[in-house]
This record gives sequence, C-alpha cells and structure tokens, in this order.
Amino acid sequence: MVTRDIAIGLFAGILFGAGLALSGMADPTRVRDFLDILGNWDPTLLFVMGGAIVPMAIAWFVRMQLEKPLAASRFALPDTNPIDARLLLGAVLFGIGWGISGLCPGPALVGIALVPGSALIFVVFMIFGMLMARLVARKEDS
Repeated sequence: MVTRDIAIGLFAGILFGAGLALSGMADPTRVRDFLDILGNWDPTLLFVMGGAIVPMAIAWFVRMQLEKPLAASRFALPDTNPIDARLLLGAVLFGIGWGISGLCPGPALVGIALVPGSALIFVVFMIFGMLMARLVARKEDS
C-alpha cells in the first residue's frame, strides 16, 4: 500500500533527521574535529556511532526472526561483493570528501534544513559526483 509506505518513509526520515541534528552529526565542524585525531579531536561522535550500534543490533536480531519485513513483501538486502579497486577508490574519495566538508549524504540533507546555503551547494555537487561516477561505471561496463 503506497500510503503506508509513504508514512513509514516519512517517520523513518523524520527520526533519522532529528537524530542527526540532535546528536551533532549534521555539524560539519564537529565532524571535522572528530576526524582530526592528531589535532583538535572531538570524540563525542564515537558515542553517537556507538549508540547506533545497539538499536541496529536489535533490528538485525528481529530481522533474523522474521520471514518477511513488516512493510514489504520481501527483504531487499544488498549482495555481498568482494573488495575490489572500485570499492576502495570509492571509499577513499568518500573519505576525502567527508574530511574536507565534514558532511556525508545523510547529514548533508539534514543540513539543508539547518544551514541551507552551504549544505545545498554540497548536495548539488554530491549529486553531480554520483552522476559522474555512474557515467564512468557505465562506460567501464560496456
């Protein structure tokens, strides 16, 4: 049912966005300070990430008990792929972008609501980078 799917998506998005905003994960300065382990290191995001492990572990346990999800006909889990050059290059590029900007996709979208100017610029160019990567991947695959 589309209405139920929209409601679940809205609830999950609001919950995720509120969590990012309240925890400080949407604050680029805090994220950069977290990544600056040799300088002005701010360890508070360790607690955010550690706190996320508990509900995620519970969710995985519950998922293992279910034959199908509560809001879908089947689980849509990604395939397990080997570690390859494309994955490593993507991880390095993601890390560089995260370190420079202090933003990754989720917090950037939250940032549009909190600090629209700089976050919107980041999101526009993030989408551009994703499109460019997709074009390169298509050329490699053909």
